[in-house]
Amino acid sequence: MFTGIVAELGTVVEAGAGRLVITCTEVLADAGLGDSIAVNGCCLTVVERGADWWRADLSAETLRRTALGELVAGDVVNLERPARLGGRLDGHLVTGHVDGIGRVLSPAPDLRVSLPDDLARYVVAKGSIAVDGVSLTVVEPDDHSFGAAIIPHTASVTTLGRRAPGDAVHLEADVTAKHVERLLAWRDERLLAWRDERLLAWRDER
Repeated sequence: MFTGIVAELGTVVEAGAGRLVITCTEVLADAGLGDSIAVNGCCLTVVERGADWWRADLSAETLRRTALGELVAGDVVNLERPARLGGRLDGHLVTGHVDGIGRVLSPAPDLRVSLPDDLARYVVAKGSIAVDGVSLTVVEPDDHSFGAAIIPHTASVTTLGRRAPGDAVHLEADVTAKHVERLLAWRDERLLAWRDERLLAWRDER
């Protein structure tokens, strides 16, 4: 679990053939083999590392659901290590599982991003959303896009200040909204099943 607060910017030095090699320093301080690091909001596993670099393998599912396959050597990426229990939660709960890909419509500071149809219902004004792993507050959402105000600090310490119209960004909706939706759907299914059972019993009694 992550918080959407980027620890540092890393640089891609090798990409392709289902692997990604990134140079960085801070997130490697306590990262060992098998540990997790979020890259642009996508949770990846450290499979090899050196003093200032690490490698991750990208599965077919990861390549299908994210834009990591579009990265090339020299690209800059957002990096974050998982949150620690008992630590501060300065952003919001981010799982590191990308829900979809949006496209930048307007760049920072008045960022606006397109929304896939299946994510729009989770995005509400003043709610939270992770964009390339950065925890942001939603501004003026509609059925097809949402906005976010990017302050100068966020623009300088994340990739969001570099994003241009048309660029792909990872989106992760607030996991709480998804849990609530599933619970309500389960409740409705149970209520419908109970109603149908009672109707059948009533018909048989007659």
